[in-house]
Amino acid sequence: MKACLKPACLAAALLLALAACKRETPSVSPAPPADAGAPVAAPAAEGDAAAAVELKDVIETTDRYIIGISYPPAVNKYPGLAQAVADYSQAARAELMQAVDGLGNDKPSAPYELSLSYQLLLETPQLVTVSADGSSYTGGAHGQPLVGRFVWLPQQEKLLTADELLPTADGFIAVSNYAREQLHTAVSLRVEADDLPPIERAQLVKTADKMIDEGTRPDAGNFGQFQPLLGADGKISALRFVFPPYQVGPYSDGTQTVDVPASVLLPHVAPKYVDLFAKE
Repeated sequence: MKACLKPACLAAALLLALAACKRETPSVSPAPPADAGAPVAAPAAEGDAAAAVELKDVIETTDRYIIGISYPPAVNKYPGLAQAVADYSQAARAELMQAVDGLGNDKPSAPYELSLSYQLLLETPQLVTVSADGSSYTGGAHGQPLVGRFVWLPQQEKLLTADELLPTADGFIAVSNYAREQLHTAVSLRVEADDLPPIERAQLVKTADKMIDEGTRPDAGNFGQFQPLLGADGKISALRFVFPPYQVGPYSDGTQTVDVPASVLLPHVAPKYVDLFAKE
């Protein structure tokens, strides 16, 4: 029997308890697989009314698999964003069902499971941010983490991506250097607090530093998941970059984040997005 698959598993369990017999599957098109094993949401066509979907919570349970997906109703106000979120969900579901189909006539010792919870993190006239957190279990010790962030620009009706926000290599180098320093410092402090023997401490730091260096290489793929943090003036004061388990640390470390301040970002932000940021 597998262990509970992180907080999103609790959300799925709650959904199942409320509607154990309900079966509902979103009708959307699959999206391509993402880096770090997570699905990527394909951007919806800008201004395309045909892209509109209505997101509804999903409960689906059989003796071979369980699917629980929850959505914030407010996302439906933004058809393009709703389509991107739907694509992400469908990609995750498609991967799960591919694993189920691979069982043939066999029955898994524990049902395969997709648990996915979306949250509305931010909603202003300029920015809407939605998070996706969950896991997909298809056997083994634990599930595959699913971590996604969607930053929607309502006035332009488009997703804001890292490579569009930071269009030059220098931008990702600056973010990489800042994030790497913060993550290395966090590891050192954690190891010191654990009061480990010197040899074990050195080995742990070496392994952690290697994962951090690899997971923060200066490219859009490593910094594709982010969410804006706003200051009192309603402008972006920092971007919180989100790293799923395995990217910059072992599974046991969970999802990690680094808040990169606007002062580091602004020299490299594309001119058309500079006004979104707070200026010192």
